[in-house]
Amino acid sequence: MITTDRNFFPEVSGKDDDPVLREIANLSIACFPEFGRGLSGNRSVSYTGSGLKRIAGELSGINYPDELSSIFSDTVFLKEENATGAYHPVLQAVGDEKSVTRKDSPSGRKVFDVERIRRDFPILSEKVNNGQKLVWLDNAATTQKPESVIERISRFYLHENSNVHRGAHELAARSTDAYEEARQKVAAFLTAPSASDIVFVRGTTEGINLVAQSYVKPRLETGDEIILSILEHHANIVPWQQVCAETGALIRVIPADDSGQLILSEYRKLFNRRTRFVSVTHVSNALGTVTPVGEMIGIAHHHGVKTLIDAAQSVAHIPVDVQELDADFLVFSGHKIFGPTGIGVVYGKKELLDSAVPYQGGGNMIADVTFGKTRYRPAPARFEAGTGNIAGAVGLGAALDYVEKTGIHEISRYEHELLVYAMDQFKRISGLHLIGNAADRTSVLSFVMDGYDVSEIGHYLSRHGIAVRAGHHCAQPALRRYGLEATVRPSLAFYNTFEEIDCLVKTLLRLRQY
Repeated sequence: MITTDRNFFPEVSGKDDDPVLREIANLSIACFPEFGRGLSGNRSVSYTGSGLKRIAGELSGINYPDELSSIFSDTVFLKEENATGAYHPVLQAVGDEKSVTRKDSPSGRKVFDVERIRRDFPILSEKVNNGQKLVWLDNAATTQKPESVIERISRFYLHENSNVHRGAHELAARSTDAYEEARQKVAAFLTAPSASDIVFVRGTTEGINLVAQSYVKPRLETGDEIILSILEHHANIVPWQQVCAETGALIRVIPADDSGQLILSEYRKLFNRRTRFVSVTHVSNALGTVTPVGEMIGIAHHHGVKTLIDAAQSVAHIPVDVQELDADFLVFSGHKIFGPTGIGVVYGKKELLDSAVPYQGGGNMIADVTFGKTRYRPAPARFEAGTGNIAGAVGLGAALDYVEKTGIHEISRYEHELLVYAMDQFKRISGLHLIGNAADRTSVLSFVMDGYDVSEIGHYLSRHGIAVRAGHHCAQPALRRYGLEATVRPSLAFYNTFEEIDCLVKTLLRLRQY
């Protein structure tokens, strides 16, 4: 039998109990024996489902089950040339949907069509630097926006614009409905128990500050301790330093091993009778490490300590379920998940939000005001002083609709394939050193290259249309753990392609030749 290419189909590995998936993987190799060796010339080959079955059967001697024919009945395999002249097989469904679920497939697996997705993002067709095609690999800094998000924000300003909650007219009702519907979408996306557990803020940074000032600070005394990790973004360090400076509390730090993963045995040792709070990242913005936050939350709860999860770099790439995690607080930014800037989310358990004291005052948050005292409204309103980013919240709701429609599990699988491919291709570049190789990682690649300053690499890539981040990524303690002040950071999203990775590698190889 022809061997399955488990590098290209990593999700099939270990699933030999699913004969259809196994045969699909084998089928790809049967039809494309040249895959991985690179081809010259310019050609594209496609086969119908019946043709695939026949050809694969002739090549391998396999009698494919009848249901395989129905799975492939309206699909084609395409062999597409990439920027380096190599070919990648792509299973593409015929139809209008971005992904199609085969109801006759035992796994219900979806087919991921990145080219259709790319057409939904207008800026990906942008030309830069005198006609260069834009290759956007700076997704950890911000993501691009699908047309549906842009149109939804425009529609809000064209037809719904008004302040929320306190108007008796039609536009106020429309605006309020749209704003609160967005809150419900966020709650559903995170699997939160209630929309009232969702507070809108400007972004992750403001969300962390809100929790630090409103919930944690009033509970701190001199000598109390807050646990952070070495992998944190500055936004999850500086607010806690400020709180500690005001209260006399101390920060304890979870170390990371050489791979970039947090050391849980050392984390456990940090707890004592003075530990009051834990705030950690879900995904490192500098290394791409996925930290074991579920286990870390459980350890903290065992000691009676509440937690905050910085999910800025995770929600767009992997499933996040606050109830499954048993998260106390979780924060993220809209612009990191294909939504607009200036909008973010704090999720908090109801009893924790209700016990927190607002650190900003103004309209919208109050139940009653006299010059003697103010009574605050229940959460989430008590934390949303003044006029919020209403259009931003509506745009975030549209972005979550897009992600939900595409499927976060499908996004995660596809991005993992991209990440594995990129890491493998980087081995071709002499003197390139990837920083962090944790077993559990996503979306981010961080590297340095012998003989080149990171800013030099970043500028060279930019001249060729490739957008990456070069610097300390607002994570100086994390990089200094590995003896570095800066790295080059390509970061992936579901609209990136294997061809774009080939373009990145080809450009780095060209730089290396100078």
